[in-house]
Amino acid sequence: MMDPFAGSPRAEQAADGGDGGDGRRPWARFSSWLECVCVVTFDLELGQAIELLFPPDVKLTEKEKSSICYLSFPDSYSGCIGDTRFSFRLRQSVGRRAPKVRGDVYTRDAAAPLQAETSHFLGFVYFRQVKDVSVKRGYFQKSLVLVSRLPYVQLFHSLLQIVAPEFFDKLEPFLETVCNEIDQWPPPVPGQTLSLPVMGVVLQIRIPSKSDRPGGSPVRDTPSENVLPAPTRLPTVHELDLFRCFQSVLVHLQVLWELTLLGEPLVVMAPSPTVSSETVLALISAISPLKFCCDFRPYFTVHDSEFREYTTRTQAPPNVLLGVTNPFFIKTFQSWPHVIRLGELKTAGDLPKQVKVKKLSKLKSLDTKPGIYTAFKTFLHRDKVLIKRLLKGIQRKRPSEAQSAILRRHLLELTQSFIIPLERYMASLMPLQRSVTPWKAPPQIRPFSQDDFLATLDHAGPQLTSPLKGDWLGLYRKFFRCQNFDGWYRRRHREMSETLERRHLEVVCAADLLGWTRDKSEVELVDLVLKLREKQVRAKGRRQQPRDGVLAQLDRSIADIIGSLPDDLQAVLNAT
Repeated sequence: MMDPFAGSPRAEQAADGGDGGDGRRPWARFSSWLECVCVVTFDLELGQAIELLFPPDVKLTEKEKSSICYLSFPDSYSGCIGDTRFSFRLRQSVGRRAPKVRGDVYTRDAAAPLQAETSHFLGFVYFRQVKDVSVKRGYFQKSLVLVSRLPYVQLFHSLLQIVAPEFFDKLEPFLETVCNEIDQWPPPVPGQTLSLPVMGVVLQIRIPSKSDRPGGSPVRDTPSENVLPAPTRLPTVHELDLFRCFQSVLVHLQVLWELTLLGEPLVVMAPSPTVSSETVLALISAISPLKFCCDFRPYFTVHDSEFREYTTRTQAPPNVLLGVTNPFFIKTFQSWPHVIRLGELKTAGDLPKQVKVKKLSKLKSLDTKPGIYTAFKTFLHRDKVLIKRLLKGIQRKRPSEAQSAILRRHLLELTQSFIIPLERYMASLMPLQRSVTPWKAPPQIRPFSQDDFLATLDHAGPQLTSPLKGDWLGLYRKFFRCQNFDGWYRRRHREMSETLERRHLEVVCAADLLGWTRDKSEVELVDLVLKLREKQVRAKGRRQQPRDGVLAQLDRSIADIIGSLPDDLQAVLNAT
């Protein structure tokens, strides 16, 4: 593979392990946003191949490089002429070391759906295919790909829209300049408005924080900043135009929301990787602020390393959401319980033609008509008022942004109505503050009882906040058996455990530890010091930090207890 940056100052600096004189690791800021940038081209002998890879010292396995190559070009059936943008997700190779945490601040403060991927890469593609008589195949075919662990689909596609057209003209030196500019960006910090300069444009963004009110975190004006040129404000780093993605399935939103909430095996068959990837990502965002914890592939091909794993007929389909474009998959996925077949968007008068729900047995041939092929029966009734409002908006030429806002608000309120009773019950499992004492280990969080939770729904269920009628109990029972519940429960349990640990540490530091030690043996004192040090280490590594001054007080308490011991024990403890 050619390395166009060999011998460049950046490459030499990286090879030397230097910091460029500014005290930071080479490409540290770049790597907080992107894993790498790839250029994939079509080689007559090799097929798709990586032409450029930046930074030059990025560590990708051959399997990962091969996957990126196949996922960066539309399937030949798509017939994409001109410029095409889409997204993909690929599993990291087995044995790859887990990435370092991007910083306690990001992990602690980012909303659950925006947490960085730990076992997958996300790819954002700008593909160009145009006629070119100077090329043997008659076409120029090349993709510029941003590989990241952050799910910022709108930010990275906006960045590609600025960079890619100019890159196809100026090539390698231009790409190096862009990467150097990204390496100067501030780190991604949830809750802050950030200015990101690139190629004479300043993108201004705000990464939502978990403390934000759901649905209310647009980029705020920063008049105190004299940014030149005037910044281009992105209203979101990750949200898609839901109305555009769902306009041919509006009457079936309840079906799609429930299938996604329950993590059901679902295939989206689309005419292009753009429609495929946007629909998959829109489905995942439909259950926000709940994090989708099953596997998902916005664009999946027959060359994917998980192809055999996902298409075997000897076992039940896995809980994965796949987006595909190759008609070959119609036969491959006949055993799957839920398939959405999307066609080119057509309008009947002013309304997009709505697909129909059909029996799976009708999914047979390559010319299968668009539709939702499933036997799934929704637990809840559809919201007819919402559908009428959206369809009337189409007739009245309401802007797509306004339609999307209505749709997003409905889905957010529906998901919140479902999650709030779970959050309320989970909070009731937390031990009372008065049960946290300095002389005992932190109390345990009570176990989650599905029966006890379901018993609370009569007086504190989703009917308090949602007008939808139906079998809410049945929906919760099925939700308890899916990965989305498991992921939600593990995250909430971890957060509550950290809160308990923090409270216990604060109570311990406020206690008279030295007074308690006066009648204790040396063995007990050494054991106490070791336990306090263990608490100290855990507290420093936790995302939920104790109040200011608590760790300093713990340092003093440990020093006082050690100081009360004989000199030989002091020497041993101070040396460890």
